[in-house]
Amino acid sequence: MSGEKITTPSSDGIEAAARATAKQGGKRGLPPIHLWNPDFSGDIDMRIARDGTWFHEGTPINRPELVRLFSTIMRKEGDKYVLVTPVEKVGITVDDAPFVAVDFDVSGSGADQVLTFRTNVGDSVDAGPDTPIRVERDAETGEPSPYVLVRGALEALIDRKSFYRLVEIGEHHAGWFGLWSDGTFFRVIPSTEMQV
Repeated sequence: MSGEKITTPSSDGIEAAARATAKQGGKRGLPPIHLWNPDFSGDIDMRIARDGTWFHEGTPINRPELVRLFSTIMRKEGDKYVLVTPVEKVGITVDDAPFVAVDFDVSGSGADQVLTFRTNVGDSVDAGPDTPIRVERDAETGEPSPYVLVRGALEALIDRKSFYRLVEIGEHHAGWFGLWSDGTFFRVIPSTEMQV
């Protein structure tokens, strides 16, 4: 093994490539990551915690513009999350969902209402048929974990304060308590399980 150089994916390299990609892609919109298929370079020590905090080598990334930049070059491949540029693809760890929905607005009412979520990385998404809301419940505690699809296969965990606000505007429909958005009813919990 002496003399053999071992290379590992570089977060500095992915950052430089991401910056170059962002400059080429213009000021608006997302880069066309669906067109990029470089070879997988391995995993890097980058993690997104359940609360949406990004870490590199155990240290929080405190630059929002850098987190936003990384978020625009992320995609999900099977069960794995990757950062991808035209020349490099590296794996990262995501504890739960890659984004957190930190707030939402409501327009309209009843079946005509639209819920517009904002994420911790600056995305905005209207929940609807193509960007559904789903709720998972912990098998032991019954505690709900609500999500909204943001883009591709990337979801945002809806934060607790937003979920409580959603429950306040929820409705009963066809035996379920849930939420309307963009003409679609998203089930949260069976009506029979709601505490009166």
